[in-house]
Amino acid sequence: MAGERSLSALLSQALVAFTIEFDNEAATRIPHVTTLARQAGEGGRGAWLVSLPMWANFMRFVDEEGTPLRELTEQVQLTNLRGLLRWGYITIAPDGADTRAEPPRGDWLVRPTRWGRIAQAVWRPLDAVIERRWVERFGAGAIADLRGALGVVAASFELELPHYLPVASVYRQDPERWRPRVPAPVEDGLELSALLARVLLAFAVDYERQSRLSLALGANVLRVLDQDGLRVRDLPLAVGVSKEAVSVSLGFLARTGCAVIEPDPAAARTKRARLTARGLQAQAKHRRLLAATETAWRARHGTDALDALEGSLRALIDARDERGSLLALGLVPPPGSWRARKPYLAQTEAMLADPGAALPHHPMVSHRGGYPDGS
Repeated sequence: MAGERSLSALLSQALVAFTIEFDNEAATRIPHVTTLARQAGEGGRGAWLVSLPMWANFMRFVDEEGTPLRELTEQVQLTNLRGLLRWGYITIAPDGADTRAEPPRGDWLVRPTRWGRIAQAVWRPLDAVIERRWVERFGAGAIADLRGALGVVAASFELELPHYLPVASVYRQDPERWRPRVPAPVEDGLELSALLARVLLAFAVDYERQSRLSLALGANVLRVLDQDGLRVRDLPLAVGVSKEAVSVSLGFLARTGCAVIEPDPAAARTKRARLTARGLQAQAKHRRLLAATETAWRARHGTDALDALEGSLRALIDARDERGSLLALGLVPPPGSWRARKPYLAQTEAMLADPGAALPHHPMVSHRGGYPDGS
């Protein structure tokens, strides 16, 4: 697998691993409820549990005194406003001090709920907590090298990118959605997760300038399918994203004539997905664009900078000692948490056994809470 991982795949695996460790710790500190717990008849108080992207791209911008909705337009486009309302993190209502009979909705105030404020207080320092754990686990030099390599590349970006990738789509992103910026040194206090996310997002934007399909689709489901086909039920483990994210990807590939989903002749009540001739062409194009984007980055950022970044990422993801994978040590879910239960236990066990093989080659940030494996 190591030879198959592109630069964007390495960035993705490091970012998703950091996010899972962040989310696991947040789940132990934030009062919350989950669908699986409710199905098991377990109680609980708090908001519905969500992932780091919902904090990074939205909740960090919501002030306790209220933030006008119009000031959060970009954040709304990145996340899931209705979800955050429904899940119990925010309220949206007219400003009590506004004397107009019907103030425009853009002037309404977004405020964190009680549970939203508790979550904000937990999330705010947590990125630094997880980075300190990485320093202890991988060594201060390794994390300093990673930060330095990410900073060298990010300093030349000409787009103002968010703290995390937006909710995933099968379609490419419009590069015009990002504001231009003057290239400048990356601020020292920027979170490690944001550094990883911005570099990966910049790569995805460059890739998607040349593609109708998103990098998330190409790097995950499209990458592993072939003309012989794979069992649909095996795809989540093959690509490292949830069955829901796989279902969305397969549905798009089938609608566009790139894939066929049909009964498996070798197993009753089992479906197989295979690429059509058009799908094989799309897969070949994905591989060409992936290589071409990395070649263009080497020309723009310098071969030395890209080699340093790739080397730092590989060293991090492949680091082992007598305990096994060092990255996997941070992926162990808290007892009773949703990642420790069916239907996600098999994916969790695969990540713990070999993160470099099991983590996705691109995040598929879900609208159902922001989890980067689509959960």
